[in-house]
Amino acid sequence: MSTQTSDKYGKRLREITAVLHKHEITRGVTPEKLRMILEELGPTYIKLGQIASMHSDILPRRYCEELMRLRSEVAPMEFEQVVEVLEDSYGCPYTEIFEEIEKDPLGSASIAQVHKAVLKSGELVVVKVQRQGIYDVMSRDIGLLHKAVKVLPTGRMKGLVDLDMVLDELWTVTQEEMNFLVEAANMEEFSRKNEQIAFIGTPKLYKEYTTTHVLVMEYIDGFAIDDKESLLENGYDLKEIGTKLVDNYIKQVMEDGFFHADPHPGNVKIRDGKIIWIDMGMMGRLTERDKDLVAEAVKGVASNDVGLILEVVMALGEFRGKPDQSQLYKDIGDLLSKYGTTDIGNIDIADVIQDLMEVMKNNKITMPHGLTMLARGLTHMEGVIAEICPDINMVWIAAARMENPLYLQKNWKKALKKSGRSMYRSFQKALDLPALAADILHGFLKGQNRINLDLHATEDLNEMLTSLVKKLVMGFLVTALLISSSIICTTDMEPKVWGIPALGAFGYILALGIALFIFLSHFKFKK
Repeated sequence: MSTQTSDKYGKRLREITAVLHKHEITRGVTPEKLRMILEELGPTYIKLGQIASMHSDILPRRYCEELMRLRSEVAPMEFEQVVEVLEDSYGCPYTEIFEEIEKDPLGSASIAQVHKAVLKSGELVVVKVQRQGIYDVMSRDIGLLHKAVKVLPTGRMKGLVDLDMVLDELWTVTQEEMNFLVEAANMEEFSRKNEQIAFIGTPKLYKEYTTTHVLVMEYIDGFAIDDKESLLENGYDLKEIGTKLVDNYIKQVMEDGFFHADPHPGNVKIRDGKIIWIDMGMMGRLTERDKDLVAEAVKGVASNDVGLILEVVMALGEFRGKPDQSQLYKDIGDLLSKYGTTDIGNIDIADVIQDLMEVMKNNKITMPHGLTMLARGLTHMEGVIAEICPDINMVWIAAARMENPLYLQKNWKKALKKSGRSMYRSFQKALDLPALAADILHGFLKGQNRINLDLHATEDLNEMLTSLVKKLVMGFLVTALLISSSIICTTDMEPKVWGIPALGAFGYILALGIALFIFLSHFKFKK
């Protein structure tokens, strides 16, 4: 490492340390304090905080909710820097591609900023330009944060779990978001999956002008989805918009397994009677297995089935250590007691997933990345719906979509394929059963096989068994005292009291005392 680079690291580390000392981090980190620290440390930390807000399976929910309040607007780059990024990406003056670029950005975030522009062909576009040197800055800051984590008081940071793991996850997500070719691919895939839906649209992508650091797309001049006054003035039905928005989002999640993970009002616009989804930098994916398990979890909550939810959690999660199934079972039971026998139509899916993730976090279980993004997406979606049309019920719309004949037909086909595969695997395994049984029997006859049991008991059962063992031991002790005292009393051992050896008399008294203690404790335990 060069001296200059070392000096930069040292300077930045001193800045980070000064901010941490200013906020007295050794006294603990509250959600509000963490948000203020990230805002003061600058754009890269704001971005890390925004991504961290999706991980309620790692961070406590109150921290995630506070981090979602992080401001998205930051000080913009100078226009000269924007020009440098454009010309470095294109290898030519930007004026050869753009007729005009507005100097004042439409918006400026931690990783990039967007400018309104006109192509040489006369088309109105938006140019998303990555901040100059942002990759190196964030890479350096992540490295410094790993070092800072080692000096933090772990006892006071207990609520934040494994910070090194959190930082690694954030860096992986941030790297993807900094590659605009990934976002361009997301736009193409999203457009392809929704091209048959008349009321859904996406901005046109200008792929020939898109690079790793520059993204060019159609300019969308519609209304923000939460601009109720403008929508009503222009003849839009808010309930129709909300219903179509939810229906499409459920389709993205349950059918496509590819959904917008950041559907806040700024990323959804209404233009010419269509819902236009923009900003595809943060997209979530669910596998077929994940989609099925999420549906099973909601069913388990609706039917108050602890066992079903336990199976889902065990199948979905990745355990950070040996799982305590009895504790997990208890926590899921507590979760279900919150919902009672709530009808499935009245269940808040976002709350269910958030509560389930809280249970998993408390039991050191990591959720798949797609589900953490789904939890965030559903939270944003419910916020939008509550703003424009609070009467809409997301679960009812989801149920209506799932009753669609095409969806049911697809599910039947999937179920038949799954059943066919299961029958084939079962048949294959059945052929091996005789050989396996013979091997097991041979192993037992030779004394080579062992059976390992891992028994879990509740606290009440443990207490009862402990008490029972103690009473048995004391009972044996009383019996031993009575027998030994009786034997001593048949001798002429001195000294004597009441005409019998004193040691024998003491044994009788001690045995009587223990017996009386056992008798009284029995009534206390029964009470």
